[in-house]
Amino acid sequence: MVRTIAKDHEEKRVAILKKAAKFFAKNGFDRSSMSQLAIECGVSKALIYHYYQSKEVLLYDIIFTHLKDLVDAVEVVKVVDDPEQHLRNLVHAVLNQYRDADAEHKLQLEATTSLPQANQKTLADMQRQLVVTLSDAINAISPMCFEQREETLRPITMSLFGMLNWFYLWYRRGKGMTRSDYADLATDLLLGGIKGLEKQ
Repeated sequence: MVRTIAKDHEEKRVAILKKAAKFFAKNGFDRSSMSQLAIECGVSKALIYHYYQSKEVLLYDIIFTHLKDLVDAVEVVKVVDDPEQHLRNLVHAVLNQYRDADAEHKLQLEATTSLPQANQKTLADMQRQLVVTLSDAINAISPMCFEQREETLRPITMSLFGMLNWFYLWYRRGKGMTRSDYADLATDLLLGGIKGLEKQ
């Protein structure tokens, strides 16, 4: 007889995923155990293993879900006639998707190497997809400039990700710049840099 899936199956899985992300990010993935996680979640260890057969499978789902949400967020950004505005919209989309995802983002940056190579490759492919999307948007701002200075496109793209990826370390909600203000600032800094390249 086939076991039916409980109506709240997905809801429980998502709850475990979110709590696990925060627990691993706070305590370190390598130093965390499934037993400790079960206590943190207020459930039995058996219940967690019902959803995830190992700590690594759980970590992979956390990071995969986080990256998929990012990829989906930038893919729905409509291309507009103004390339600078399109880039600005993409930057806003990335930072908005980072909202309430500090733990997942930290694990992506720090714990991916704890996963099997096949999992790492899948996640790396998703990250490359994000890089290509933003790189294409940056290139569209000044095609002639990047044709003449092809070697600068990737460093500029990665510099933008650098500004966005470490935002979670210093940002405090309600203090200083808003998330939206910083998205504009990061975009303006990048556009200013491109204009500087055009004059060289």
